[in-house]
Amino acid sequence: MSANIKIKRGLNIKLTGEAAKSVINLSPPEIFAIKPPDFTGLTPKLLVKEGDEVQAGSPLFYDKNNEAVKFSSPVSGEVAEIVRGHKRRIMEIKILGDKENRYVPFNKANPNDLSREEITEALLNSGTWPFIRQRPFGTVANPAEKPKSIFISAFDSNPLAPDINFIMQDNDPDFQTGLDALKKLTDGKIHLNVADDAATSTVFTNAKGVIINKISGPHPAGNVGVQIHHIDPVNKGEAVWYINPQDVLIIGRLFSAGKYEASRVIALTGSQVNAPAYYNSIVGSSVKYIIDSNGLKDGENRIISGNILSGNQISAYGYLGFYDTQITVVPEGHEFEFMGWLMPGFNKYSMSRAFFSWLKPGKEYKLDTNLHGEERPFVMTGQYEKVFPMDIYPVQLLKSILIEDIDMMEKLGIYEVVEEDFALCEFVCTSKIKSQEIIRRGLDLVRKEFG
Repeated sequence: MSANIKIKRGLNIKLTGEAAKSVINLSPPEIFAIKPPDFTGLTPKLLVKEGDEVQAGSPLFYDKNNEAVKFSSPVSGEVAEIVRGHKRRIMEIKILGDKENRYVPFNKANPNDLSREEITEALLNSGTWPFIRQRPFGTVANPAEKPKSIFISAFDSNPLAPDINFIMQDNDPDFQTGLDALKKLTDGKIHLNVADDAATSTVFTNAKGVIINKISGPHPAGNVGVQIHHIDPVNKGEAVWYINPQDVLIIGRLFSAGKYEASRVIALTGSQVNAPAYYNSIVGSSVKYIIDSNGLKDGENRIISGNILSGNQISAYGYLGFYDTQITVVPEGHEFEFMGWLMPGFNKYSMSRAFFSWLKPGKEYKLDTNLHGEERPFVMTGQYEKVFPMDIYPVQLLKSILIEDIDMMEKLGIYEVVEEDFALCEFVCTSKIKSQEIIRRGLDLVRKEFG
């Protein structure tokens, strides 16, 4: 039975720089990169070396802890460089792309005619398996296990987030094929969650074999972790899988076209972008060709792969994260503010009424990366609870991680969260605590303890 979930706690942050509803086609960039650090808990083992020729769908590396999980090249071309970091950790596998993609041929098939084992094998061999992640821990799903359910969030409530309904239009066949494949991976339900306060694409409303749940409320209503918490919570020893709608299309194309076509529509957003818009792109694309085609406003800018709350900072010559469908560009905010907090702050954002900007509830803001202070003692303020819509004590969970009390972490709900679930807590925190880093530290500690 479908659910109607109303989220009351949270915070919508209205920013300038939303992408216009138009998709721009550009010539593909010359270079792409797959970044092993994008995959939590991964120990990569290379299958290629510099100078090797690859096709779209050729495996680049596999997970040393689970050799069945392969990670494939999104394009054809030459392995141009393997970038290593501290202790020779593999940071990037760069591929000099061909002008026209060549694909590793995979078998076309109707997922309804295949067994779970056959579908799993096809996803693993093609490199599309890593698009499926799991809670707890936010890692790539374990193909040897069966999840109790699979979740797909059909909307994103983050600031300046891409409009998934717009992106997914006219993709009904591939989306349904992807759903048919996912259905074979679980004995439970597939939960397709849509926004209750917006028009929903027929791609979602016409989907078969899924439970369509309606979610309403402020951000983080679109976060899949919040949806899992309210519909099918994760307990110790259980696993729930989740996947982005555009990645369901990639799986669908694997079976309908017999190739690993890792194309995506991404949104270039932010107050420092001249003309925010949507672009046809490919997983791991260089962001420079998109930014150069549009242009940025003058000043020192921060480029983020992902959203402004939980994305990762990259350089102008960086690459899209494996799971990211958004590029955000905002000012760094190093400029000195005359009289700072003493000014009325008509153009300053605040979740409280500290500034007179509360008199304009619909105003869009141009935020920068200035912290407006430094880290302070971690005290109880009640701010976290106002924006954290889970039945979990967020401050107590963070403090249990800081003292590495695994038993307490389990009791307080560590299995239900990942970093993005604490992004708003970090945003509103007057103590400037890096909540997302702490949550990842706790998750890694528990994962290493219990394997």
